[in-house]
Amino acid sequence: MFSERFFTFYNHEHRHSGIGLHTPASVHYGTHLEIREQRQVTLNAAYEANPIRFRRLAPQAPSIPELVWINPPELEVAANN
Repeated sequence: MFSERFFTFYNHEHRHSGIGLHTPASVHYGTHLEIREQRQVTLNAAYEANPIRFRRLAPQAPSIPELVWINPPELEVAANN
């Protein structure tokens, strides 16, 4: 079934830019912290081996935002405005 394959891919394989290049399942189950740490170790090693490749800036693994919305709630407008 298409939808089953699609949602499995979307939630467990596809890395989303809005959540630090993690999968939704990784964020949901909390494994994103360990994954980010390992990514940073790899980036640090790459920087140490060839710093000129990174234009003198040490690379940082993408962080995950505290809040992520598909449809953000509408902001209430203050009555005094």
